[in-house]
Amino acid sequence: MNSEILILGSTAISIGFIHTLLGPDHYLPFIVLSRARNWSIKKTLWISFFCGLGHVLSSVFLGLLGLALGLAIFTLKGIEEWRGSIAAWLLIGFGLAYTIWGIQRGLKNKPHRHLHFHQDGQPHDHLHTHEGDHLHPHDESTKKLTPWILFIIFVFGPCEPLIPLLLYPAAKHSWMGVGIVAATFSITTILTMLTLIFLGARGMRFIQFGFMERYVHALAGGIIFFSGVGIKFLGL
Repeated sequence: MNSEILILGSTAISIGFIHTLLGPDHYLPFIVLSRARNWSIKKTLWISFFCGLGHVLSSVFLGLLGLALGLAIFTLKGIEEWRGSIAAWLLIGFGLAYTIWGIQRGLKNKPHRHLHFHQDGQPHDHLHTHEGDHLHPHDESTKKLTPWILFIIFVFGPCEPLIPLLLYPAAKHSWMGVGIVAATFSITTILTMLTLIFLGARGMRFIQFGFMERYVHALAGGIIFFSGVGIKFLGL
């Protein structure tokens, strides 16, 4: 059984890595929101870590509960598919709402000129925007709400490959094997997420959108929206 556990652990690592890499919803929302909201790399990674933890632990809990209750694999897969559909629609809805909010914010933040007079009486004007200035209460509440929305979406998001991986050691009555598979898959998934998000967030710091900068929130929302569409309709 030791060799089988080693093989299962290696398989869990490989599948966890590929599952995360091929699922843009695991990292794109964090990368674009980090850029749009000017999150620090540290804050971005902490938010990503807790969302990833909720993502894997919800599937681990469901898998263990299903095994304890003796549920058939097709029942567990059906539940995971239902959760995945909810997560996809939540991502689509969040992306669409964030896009609309970003467009409204961009339109309100249209550059305009302010006229000032120096002490010598000479007039002076300059282009001015309110990006980052004059924060309103609803802007602050949106900042606080965004990480929680992501967390809820990721808790609903299933780790589809995990359930079949758990079944083999469970059928052998090896709870140590179940624990190793769950742990290796979860750690690999979260580490892959954090690595991709770190690289993406750092890279986005060097991208300047020019006159489109005031629509960066709308661009982020659009990317999140299409990530959800890709999951729901393209099976990404």
